[in-house]
Amino acid sequence: MTPRNSPQGAPDHDWTAGAQPLTRYVERGVQWVRAFDRRRPLVWDLLLTGFFVVVNSIDVWSGGWRNIAPNDKVDLWIIGTMTLAFSVPLLWRRRHPLAVYGVMVLAMLVNNWTGAMLQASLILLVVLFNIATRLPARTLAWSYGLLAVPLVVGHLRHPQGGWDQQVIPTMMSFAIVALMGIAFRTRQEYMASLVQRAKQLEVERDQQAQLATNAERTRIAREMHDIIGHNLSVITTLADGGSYAAAKSPERAAQALTAIGATSRQALTELRRLLDVLREEAPETAALAPQPSLTDLDQLIDGVRAAGLPVRSTVHGHPDSLPAGRQLTLYRVVQEALTNTLKHGGPGATATVEVTYGDDGVRVRVTDTGVGGSRFGSSGRGLTSPGRGLTSSGRGLTGMRERTALYGGTLEAGPLPHPQVGWHVELRLPKEPAQ
Repeated sequence: MTPRNSPQGAPDHDWTAGAQPLTRYVERGVQWVRAFDRRRPLVWDLLLTGFFVVVNSIDVWSGGWRNIAPNDKVDLWIIGTMTLAFSVPLLWRRRHPLAVYGVMVLAMLVNNWTGAMLQASLILLVVLFNIATRLPARTLAWSYGLLAVPLVVGHLRHPQGGWDQQVIPTMMSFAIVALMGIAFRTRQEYMASLVQRAKQLEVERDQQAQLATNAERTRIAREMHDIIGHNLSVITTLADGGSYAAAKSPERAAQALTAIGATSRQALTELRRLLDVLREEAPETAALAPQPSLTDLDQLIDGVRAAGLPVRSTVHGHPDSLPAGRQLTLYRVVQEALTNTLKHGGPGATATVEVTYGDDGVRVRVTDTGVGGSRFGSSGRGLTSPGRGLTSSGRGLTGMRERTALYGGTLEAGPLPHPQVGWHVELRLPKEPAQ
């Protein structure tokens, strides 16, 4: 469909693109009239009012009204006054529809009482249609019922024919016009609701896109923090150790440099994989290596050991086929915990990684014997409430909490209970519900 601008400036669509030529011409003509009416309502009202004034005046001065009038002896000034009463008020039918309708019904009552029976009274159809399209149904109902008064008065005053000739046909004509107004109003309200719904969907689409963007930005920030933070911590520790051992044990310094190179290459590989996914070029150029999983824990622990932190790992139970997302969460939490032990555990610290697979899910517990400074940020060694609440301004703990929340898990982090010395991080992920 071809987009175009609606008369109100809102985006619209040409639904007549596949219609018959006559349908397209009629619809375009109607749209043009509506657009003109919206832009210049006073001009349209003047044209409509002037048209009826001229036509009714011709009928009066030519004497054509006498051909059907039961009483053709009505004074001309009365005929002229009634003609203006039926025509001129049309100019205010939009702003004061009920007042205009009341004036016309009164003129119709005089018209039927005198027996002039001017055809100008049919202008009431225009006002009734306007009431049907703008005012409540209750107002339309009593407005329609009010028409019966002049019709009954005219029939009783000038009984020419039965009720089925003077009253019922006129009431049916007005009823049809009222139903047309209701149908028109219903269509207008339906179209307005569709436009409003379309606008709402656009807003919701934009909001969903913004939420998806924020979620992706958060995910990338977590990945960047975990990749860069861990590997730089290992490199820093190895560099410090190599610098210390250079004077006394050159071979140990060489080993440290080799480990630094391997860790740097691994970090660069992971960064390239992450950045390639973000590029807008052809996706086939991006690295397709899988994200780290639980099978990579041994390699992670070996790298930490090479950096100088003794780590003991144990596994209890047999792992089921955990989804890749849950495995990545477990891996990153272990990585973050060991990284913080490297950074803050102090000299002589050791770490323990314990993975337990159970019927209710998987549990990972990382403990250390470090007595160094703050963990997971700059607000001390972190805080934990008697329950599972965590408060910290550090990015590491925030990232772990976000990852855990994605899978409905729980995370505890804090100092080991007295008299033990050290720190612990414990993650529990429930078993994935069966589909």
